[in-house]
Amino acid sequence: MARIAGVDLPRNKKIEYALPYIYGIGLTFSRKILESTGIDPAIRVNELTEAQILAIRNELSENYSIEGELRGQVSRNIKRLMDINCYRGIRHKKRMPVRGQRTHTNARTRKGRAKPPVKKK
Repeated sequence: MARIAGVDLPRNKKIEYALPYIYGIGLTFSRKILESTGIDPAIRVNELTEAQILAIRNELSENYSIEGELRGQVSRNIKRLMDINCYRGIRHKKRMPVRGQRTHTNARTRKGRAKPPVKKK
């Protein structure tokens, strides 16, 4: 089992589809990483040699911010928006949709469970 950036990659998947298990790497970045390291995208994770795993680790550490570093960066960006009280920051503070979605209906993921109407006596 290959462990890259603190993430155990699934053994039987092709490396092209296993790399996106790492936070901050999608399919496009995965393909670019494999192209720059010269690794065949069709090879399975359990067939990787130590040299290939090392090449992937070096490529990630030199050219990409991933996992904890990226999560911290994202949270700092959101905190900055909230501190300067811009529109997006206010939406984050109120725990409402940030990117222009409607809130009259829907938005339940962001707003939480619907509150029941007040009982009439």
